[in-house]
Amino acid sequence: MITVEPPATRAERLRWALSDTFVIAGRSYSQLRAQPGQIAAELVAPVIMTVLFGYVFGSAISLPGGGDYRNYLMPGIFMQVMALSAVAAATSVAEDMARGIIDRFRAQPIARGALLAGRSLADLSKDWLSLAMMAVCGLLIAGWRPRGTPLETLAGFALLALFGYAMIWLGTYIGLFVKNGAQADAATFGWLFPMTFLANAFVPLEGLPGWLRAIADWNPMSAVVSAARELFGNPRSAAASWPLQHPVTASLCWSLLIIAVFAPLAVRRYRTAASR
Repeated sequence: MITVEPPATRAERLRWALSDTFVIAGRSYSQLRAQPGQIAAELVAPVIMTVLFGYVFGSAISLPGGGDYRNYLMPGIFMQVMALSAVAAATSVAEDMARGIIDRFRAQPIARGALLAGRSLADLSKDWLSLAMMAVCGLLIAGWRPRGTPLETLAGFALLALFGYAMIWLGTYIGLFVKNGAQADAATFGWLFPMTFLANAFVPLEGLPGWLRAIADWNPMSAVVSAARELFGNPRSAAASWPLQHPVTASLCWSLLIIAVFAPLAVRRYRTAASR
């Protein structure tokens, strides 16, 4: 293992950590250039989901208070793709662990946590790309239109990206515990995908039984979807609980709480985890 004295001052340590973080992020970008199929899959998936939900399900679903279902739908699709970014993060981290890449990075004179921070930054930029692609699909294919001001629309996308960043840290933490990418996929997608349907992403919550409605109301994903709809000026469901009555505040709280919990846990696990 290479031993290097860390910078002496706090400012130098911060510059060191930021520099290493951006180097790791650059590594992730270079991997994407070498795997164009992965980029194509991430760009095609939003088109498929928009057509599937917007035209197949949309023809059979009507909103209780009226309004265009496709405008109601698009924030839900945005949220689902951001939530599922945890699956990609968990899988890539687990694969790096299985190949011993994590161990090799730990043996290098880089700032602690820079590897995970750099990976999360690269994944966040992919989230922005996915959001942009979905927005184009919504505008051109589904007829979705944001009715809020440009600033409100930007705030809606920023809130979605923040939630995606929180899910990246959750996925990263899970990926550090499993043995390979297949296990990481099962440990995240297996429960996360159903949770996106136990929310107000695709259908209003009014028809759910009381106990299930309570779970859906307090599902962080419901708050994120309601916040996006509010900021985009799209149709919203009736709000019976505090998170859905104050969705922007609730979304910020949920996202920041997930980051505050799982980012430190992931960094701590990264320092002690061994290759499989």
